[in-house]
Amino acid sequence: MDAFFASVHQRDDPSLRGKPVLVGGRSKRSVVAAASYEARPFGCRSAMPMGEALRLCPHAIVVEPSRGKYEEASREVFDVFRRYTPLVEGLSIDEAFLDVSASRALFGDGVTIARKIKDDVRRDTKLTASAGVAPCKFVAKVASDLEKPDGLVVVPKERARAFLAPLPIERMWGIGPKTAPHLRALGYATLGDLAGAHAHDLERDLGVWGEQVRMLARGEDPREVEPYGVAKSIGSEETFEHDLTTREQVSRALLDQSARVAQRLLAEGYSASTVVVKVKYADFTLRTRQVPLGEPVCDTTSIHRAAMTTLDRFGLDDGLFRVRLTGIAAAGLAEGPPPKLLFDDGARTRGHKIESVAAAIAEKFEGLALRRATQLEARESGTQNTAGSTSRVRVTSKERERGR
Repeated sequence: MDAFFASVHQRDDPSLRGKPVLVGGRSKRSVVAAASYEARPFGCRSAMPMGEALRLCPHAIVVEPSRGKYEEASREVFDVFRRYTPLVEGLSIDEAFLDVSASRALFGDGVTIARKIKDDVRRDTKLTASAGVAPCKFVAKVASDLEKPDGLVVVPKERARAFLAPLPIERMWGIGPKTAPHLRALGYATLGDLAGAHAHDLERDLGVWGEQVRMLARGEDPREVEPYGVAKSIGSEETFEHDLTTREQVSRALLDQSARVAQRLLAEGYSASTVVVKVKYADFTLRTRQVPLGEPVCDTTSIHRAAMTTLDRFGLDDGLFRVRLTGIAAAGLAEGPPPKLLFDDGARTRGHKIESVAAAIAEKFEGLALRRATQLEARESGTQNTAGSTSRVRVTSKERERGR
């Protein structure tokens, strides 16, 4: 999809059309989740700090992300994909691989199918998509990015290597801002350079990954489209306006993130057997720790409890650290809820029910949310956690704030 998050907002709000739009928070530490095509000529792009994007384009309009809108649009888009083939492998909420080999007798060749899909997406969602048609996944992915927005790039099998050769090495999966300068210093500037390199040289420079890079750069990608694969992880992270300096602040942040991850696990029908915790310090040092669980979970309490066991391994002593970002990820995913223990004390069952109730409320009453008392106290200045305090639940609502 083309500038998916920004395009959804422009579609739903006519006042945003034709204007530079940045999706994300207004905090100086927020990052741009998406930049509309009107904002991109100024140098704005996704993953850029919001403050930097606004310096480049001061007249840009900042809109808050709306996951519900994106998910609904995504469902409509993927429904279009599945009209043409059941072999759909989602890469993200707005991108997928489709194997249409067996669909050609019904719908025509790959180019014809790509055009039909693009037309259906435009008609059904009022959004545009770009497509790459190629004999393998890597070449199709690269092709789909080259003529955005509303692009269609076709690469026949016999042209795959020549098509890739002049492209910069940054087009290769896994080669980003940190790896690219190192490779360029070694003499690799294009995918053609990687394709023509000796296997032992790339293995020396890139390790065991070297041979895969060489094959991909030659347009050789044997991977099949995997429509039923389970997501690798589900995560949530946040960069804070002010650094966290106490263990209690970190704990509350992780509780918020655990709750968001639990809700997504429930919504997408997964349970997790591993919890990964990420901490980024004020000097941008990034550390991660993971906790294997005895059995799969999908509730906030279990995820947060596992995350808390890692804090000693981060060396978080009050006043001796400054944390700018924390994150939680649920990994080792399996489809379905966790199996009930033979000697379950009921806690896990209650936890699962709580998540289900919270999800049902959020779905039925847009803008409403159930939060734990500890989460509320993190947002109320001067409120302290005291031993023996009464458990309570508060319902917060944007609708109430608007006077409805």
